Amino acid sequence: MVGFGKTLREHGHLEWKQYYINYKMLKKKLKRYVQGQQSEGEEQMRKEFARLLDLQVEKIVLFLLEQEGYLASLFAALGKERDMARESGDPSTIAQCIKAYRAVGLELLQLLQFVEFNATGLRKILKKFDKRVAYRLTNYYVLTRANHPFSQLQQVFRHVGIEAMLGSLTRSLAELTEGEKSFYDDPTSVQIEDPVIHSIKGALERLTHSTRFLSFLSKHALIDEEDELLSLENEAIKQQYDYMALVLNLMNTFLYMVNTYIIVPSADKYAFSLGAAPTVCGIIIGSMAVAQLVSSVYLSAWSNTSYFRPLTFSSIVLLLGNVLYAVAYDCKSLSILIVGRLLCGLGSARAVNRRYITDWVPANKRLQASAAFVSASALGMAVGPALAGLFETNKRFLGLTINANTLPGLVMAGCWLIYLVWLWFGFKEPVRTEDGLKGSILGPSPSNENVDIDCLIQGLDEDSLHEPLLVSTVDVEDEEYGEEADQDSAEDLEDMDKPANSFCEALKLLTNPVKVQLGIYFMLKYAMEIILSESSVITSYYFGWATGTVAIFLALLGCTVLPVNFLVSTYISDVFEDRQILLASEVMTCIGIAISFVWPVRYTAAQYVIGSLITFVSAEVLEGVNLALLSKVMSPRLARGTYNNGLLSTEAGTLARVVADGTITLVGYYGMNMLLNLTLAPALLIGLVSLVATFFCYKGLY
Repeated sequence: MVGFGKTLREHGHLEWKQYYINYKMLKKKLKRYVQGQQSEGEEQMRKEFARLLDLQVEKIVLFLLEQEGYLASLFAALGKERDMARESGDPSTIAQCIKAYRAVGLELLQLLQFVEFNATGLRKILKKFDKRVAYRLTNYYVLTRANHPFSQLQQVFRHVGIEAMLGSLTRSLAELTEGEKSFYDDPTSVQIEDPVIHSIKGALERLTHSTRFLSFLSKHALIDEEDELLSLENEAIKQQYDYMALVLNLMNTFLYMVNTYIIVPSADKYAFSLGAAPTVCGIIIGSMAVAQLVSSVYLSAWSNTSYFRPLTFSSIVLLLGNVLYAVAYDCKSLSILIVGRLLCGLGSARAVNRRYITDWVPANKRLQASAAFVSASALGMAVGPALAGLFETNKRFLGLTINANTLPGLVMAGCWLIYLVWLWFGFKEPVRTEDGLKGSILGPSPSNENVDIDCLIQGLDEDSLHEPLLVSTVDVEDEEYGEEADQDSAEDLEDMDKPANSFCEALKLLTNPVKVQLGIYFMLKYAMEIILSESSVITSYYFGWATGTVAIFLALLGCTVLPVNFLVSTYISDVFEDRQILLASEVMTCIGIAISFVWPVRYTAAQYVIGSLITFVSAEVLEGVNLALLSKVMSPRLARGTYNNGLLSTEAGTLARVVADGTITLVGYYGMNMLLNLTLAPALLIGLVSLVATFFCYKGLY
């Protein structure tokens, strides 16, 4: 990864040098904190460094406002020339005016690059602080500064003045090139294909990134987002990016989630038809999660060398597992049924899907791909039970019984067969080099978002447009910048490209707040699994629900995932901090569990549905906020490699499912009348423990 100091030295502007963020000074302060963090208190260290950042932001913002005023005066003067040029109708005068507007547009682009560099420097120094000092600063700093009514930090990331000037530039060029067409009344008829405007828009998009909902969803995937501007490998990733390979990875995620939940409405009846107790459905459902604990590790390790082979292996194993699940009915064998589900768990390739997005989707598309990963999982969770509700038949075909018990296996086997053929012909394996880099770095992308300034100014008055760059001057201070840049680059490569080599090493990188959040993740997955896995048994025992009714109920629960996340990301998160939402949703999850208990009164379907809905929705909110926080506080060393943060969270959630499903089967031996209370009691206990742990670590959850 390119050092920030080197990037600034090569692309910054000499006369603006004093207004850039003083990255070198901040790094020296950070080194002092690292050496003395045992003796200095967290609060003192955080406030002192935040104060230094405040002074840097103030310097940047004041200069930015000054330059915006200067450019605004240029646009005002050009406005008069534009009107005179239009009135004269002289082509040469209009061409000269267009040239002048483009020249000012380049100055506007230079100012935007100034903002972009400083925003990058600010992000990098905060990330470096979080990585090297025991106390995290980023979220505290952003929350306390960005939401303040007199925030200067917002000026660095929100560019109302620049956007207004871009509007003036676009409208003026439209009037000069399109004549009488109205820019505002009919915007679709006015197409301005100017490289300067495209470059400014591209820079603005990189700074503002994307919608909050996509950002919120992407954090659920725990997929690391690299800094696009400073990534040497990103151009090679763009060259090898294959849309179909991404679609196949997302389809694998979707089908696996369908495969997981399609048996839930009928698992108890399948177990009973084979001579086992209905509560053995816990083992049937949980066996897939048991195998997933193992498969997540070896498939994640396999993805270090290939993606096609582990995806192929996953599809074949899932195909065989579903066939065994279906034929177990005619074989009258519970063992074959469980072996089939174990094979399905061994085919879990979610770690591979996540790694592909991290490693081979360009940075400017990674946010959308991460959100699509979460959406595919949520959709599969809803589609699985919905499909099960359609399997109301009982026939024989080629010696096989086709009914509600066997159809989930037969349908999923057919889906995986089709997917396997599609994967074989449609997946393109990325080319890896021997040194581990993602292909060759061939040069800059020809897209409009990365237009070279030197190319843009050809044909314009170059002497009047460009200031000399920092690379043109070599003085003592510049040499210090260069030396600092080399050190910065080496440190970044050493720290950020060294993933954990084992589970033990990964666990050592977990701070107390991260451990608490993984514990919360375990709790919410346990509660959700209890609600889902025993739903068919409980509703059949208390209310006499048929398989189709259970399927509709579970499908409706699954359909709440995306709307709830949308509500949290677009409305609730604007009013409350993430840690406040985390605490409130933990409380509501415990309340939902308490409502679901069978009290010494008549137990009604309304009570069960209300309690389950509150528990499930609260757990969804909790999952979204918990993973969003987890993505911020995890060590950067856990962003890559086999033992990454996604694997750790997957293992925590899968372990919770195993424990929950095992609890259902174990408690089932005490009688159906005790099943609900004895399975909900551990969920409530774990919820209360996580609530207490959250209180103790509340200050560290930024």
